[in-house]
Amino acid sequence: MPQISQLAATYSSQIFWLLLIFGAVFVFVGRGMAPKVVATVESRDKRIADDLAAAESARRDADAQEAAWRTQANKQRAEAQGLIAAAKVDAAKATEASLSAASARIEATVTAAETRIAAASSAALGEVEAVAAEAAQDIVNRIAGISVTADQARGAVQGAFARG
Repeated sequence: MPQISQLAATYSSQIFWLLLIFGAVFVFVGRGMAPKVVATVESRDKRIADDLAAAESARRDADAQEAAWRTQANKQRAEAQGLIAAAKVDAAKATEASLSAASARIEATVTAAETRIAAASSAALGEVEAVAAEAAQDIVNRIAGISVTADQARGAVQGAFARG
């Protein structure tokens, strides 16, 4: 086999070219590309860390604003409830005053109506007595044939009303 016999003659040149190519690749990759890749990774890591710090700061600010908003909302809610309670008290007082005035007007109207009813009742009773006296006077005159004066008939009717 002639290939094996040539191996010793070409072995040193193959090792030389292997070392030369390996060195060139090492210089090209190790010295040229690797620092750029490392710098890019470090830049990316720094940017991510900065973004995370900014997000954390924004979250803290948002939490502080939310706490302030909640405090203000609770304060406004308490003020609104106070205003509602005051409005209810004012409305109750106004309603009570209106009811009191209406009650006084109704009481005055009822008293006036009772007075008118009493006057009308006594007037009606007077008229009934007068009609009854006339009827009694006429009945006595027709049945008994006795003539009775208007005063006597009125006295007899008033006596009958007093007993009945």
